[in-house]
Amino acid sequence: MTATAPTAQAEARPLGLAVVGAGYWGPNLVRNFQASEEFRLRWVCDLDLARAERVLGEYSTVAATDDYAAVLADPGVAAVAVATPAGTHLEVALAALRAGKHVLVEKPLAATGEEGRRLVAEAERRGLVLMCDHTYCYTPAVSRIRELVGSGELGDIQFFDSVRINLGLVQKDVDVLWDLAPHDLSILDAVLPEADRPVAVAAQGADPLGVGRACVAYLTLQLASGAIAHVHVNWLSPTKVRTTMVGGSKRTVIWDDLNPQQRIALFDRGVDLATPEQLGDGERRERLVNYRSGDMIAPALGEKEALRGVVEEFAAAIRQGRAPLTDGRSGLRVLEILEAAALSLERDGALVPLASADRAVVPC
Repeated sequence: MTATAPTAQAEARPLGLAVVGAGYWGPNLVRNFQASEEFRLRWVCDLDLARAERVLGEYSTVAATDDYAAVLADPGVAAVAVATPAGTHLEVALAALRAGKHVLVEKPLAATGEEGRRLVAEAERRGLVLMCDHTYCYTPAVSRIRELVGSGELGDIQFFDSVRINLGLVQKDVDVLWDLAPHDLSILDAVLPEADRPVAVAAQGADPLGVGRACVAYLTLQLASGAIAHVHVNWLSPTKVRTTMVGGSKRTVIWDDLNPQQRIALFDRGVDLATPEQLGDGERRERLVNYRSGDMIAPALGEKEALRGVVEEFAAAIRQGRAPLTDGRSGLRVLEILEAAALSLERDGALVPLASADRAVVPC
């Protein structure tokens, strides 16, 4: 994206913001934007005016409304945070972009890849920030994993394995892949370099409850480097598990989101291959594979609410005129994988190639 550099006075002024949607996620956005010195919350908008008023509380100076047009007409609103159902993201976010507002959208970016491309094209044409709220990407743990991968400390990435299971709410409009997998796919997109991005996906799912959509699912992704990624999501597990493992040729990192004492652990353990030239004739058959067992380190992580990191990144992207970490194109890549996974499910788990989500998008 391109944007005009703000003046020093404008940089110091809090950015006027409106939150649209006061349902499940909207109150969390309201709380974090109100706590930020970078933003001044001006509006909370919801079709249910009473719900918007309840989110703000009795003594709030922020205006509650059910009139979205009034929000967009306010020249003091520089940005809009959208927390409405996914099926409405195109309409709500597109209207904000056309009104000249920067936009933060709750995941997923849109209901379909085509709708997501329309949003990306509009934002890029107008030089506006379009950011997807992939909250987990802003946890201290994922930030550290990103650093470990980027610095080469893990070596060449060999595998990515993620498990996100619990006895969860069976959704009425989406399957377990669309409900839970965006978290893991966005983490994969955030931590891996471009050379390791997925190029194909195969999905398997089951509907043991007979609700008409998968309640248990497995994704297998082929990465451009030849490595593999695997994602397991499940609404029916009696226990809650949230783990992510990224294995490299040098080290492996494991993130257990439910273990506050040891969020991540870095293992200097793995498999080393000796070249035939390094071995004598009698050793080659037995000793091509060597197992390495080194230390385990548990790096200290600061405690910080991930959504606070989202708010900070949104402000920084607006002020610096740059794309955020989880920009519209990263949201498109997640949507592309989800759509390909749905096609794979229809084809009984067949491998489906991924077209590039970075291909040109045409403004609508």
